[in-house]
Amino acid sequence: MPLDNLATNYPENPSVKRSTRWIRLALALVGAVLLGDAVALMGMGLFNFGITLPACIGIAFLLLALCWEGVARWRKADRRRHWLWHAGWIAFAAWLVTVGLFFYGIRSGMDASVPAGTAVKALVILGSGTPNCKASPTLIARLDQGLAQARRWPDAKVVVSGGQDFGLQCVEADIMADYLVARGIAADRVIREGRSTSTEENLVFSRRLLEQQGVDATDPIVVVTSDFHVRRAVQIAGKAGFGKVAGVGAGTPIYLRYNAWLREYFAAISGWVLREY
Repeated sequence: MPLDNLATNYPENPSVKRSTRWIRLALALVGAVLLGDAVALMGMGLFNFGITLPACIGIAFLLLALCWEGVARWRKADRRRHWLWHAGWIAFAAWLVTVGLFFYGIRSGMDASVPAGTAVKALVILGSGTPNCKASPTLIARLDQGLAQARRWPDAKVVVSGGQDFGLQCVEADIMADYLVARGIAADRVIREGRSTSTEENLVFSRRLLEQQGVDATDPIVVVTSDFHVRRAVQIAGKAGFGKVAGVGAGTPIYLRYNAWLREYFAAISGWVLREY
């Protein structure tokens, strides 16, 4: 007997109806939270895959909650659709497990520090975007961490690395340099790297500029970035030619944290595929 006939001939159990209502409510609530979070961040000028993907999932959940009965009829009409439905949810759950494991790895690797007694020759502060040509909260956190490290090693050169964001006329390195100089770092100590568009370019271009300033690639350097990005940035720095690299992480604002971690999840996969580290 076809699945749709089964659904027609046997009325749905009241307990099933109740569980269906709870499922739809849960989908609607989760979808609203995901979409609302993404819209709020986009309103701040922040656009990346860690924001747009939750928005898409949120929209899908809201539509599924709204059209649940129609989707149920569609999947019950054909056994293959029924199995496809379950396979899709299993795949989604498996993906969530991999994301959770990645988040656990990020959290366990946040406490990186520079070994005591290291004679640091240079700091490389990585950019993270300048929506509306202003330093984002994530970038400010990196710059403040860079200030602390620059005061710890007053003789070290300071590279600020970030190019021109898409659609903007400003260069991120200039905004970063102005921020540091306004807070007491000597202008002639700051090296501006304003061409890069990726972490790999950040570090390759910074190495070349440092070599022009007499800092050899084998000299100890510190990469300053966000806490979730430290591990990958240090690996990329090694691939870029730096011989002695330590990483220091800046805290990520709580409202942006998990979106940033999700973006890093895909960036890590992309970097591995492209052999950036």
